[in-house]
Amino acid sequence: MYRELPQFKAEFFKALAHPLRIRILEVLSEGNKTVNELQAILGSEGSAVSQQLAVLRGKNVVFGTKEGTSVIYSLRDPLIRDLLQVARQIFDNHLVDAISILENIRKE
Repeated sequence: MYRELPQFKAEFFKALAHPLRIRILEVLSEGNKTVNELQAILGSEGSAVSQQLAVLRGKNVVFGTKEGTSVIYSLRDPLIRDLLQVARQIFDNHLVDAISILENIRKE
């Protein structure tokens, strides 16, 4: 068990290690979408979106449900939304620290 959890975490974070995949997850956090809807929202080519969705599906981060001729994509676990929010808070904290450092430099 000790080795499986770190390996799972490493594979999970590898799945997140691409800016377009992060954006896809952020959009899916707001609700289920088709590839065409994701493409329109993200302003990215369908092939790029499909390629990144394939990675996320392969790592069991998202799943697709066939509806007619479309596939509707969803987050596999709603906790991913929370993870993205925590990552945003960490980013904001780093940004506040950087601003503080710059203000101190400016005062010198």
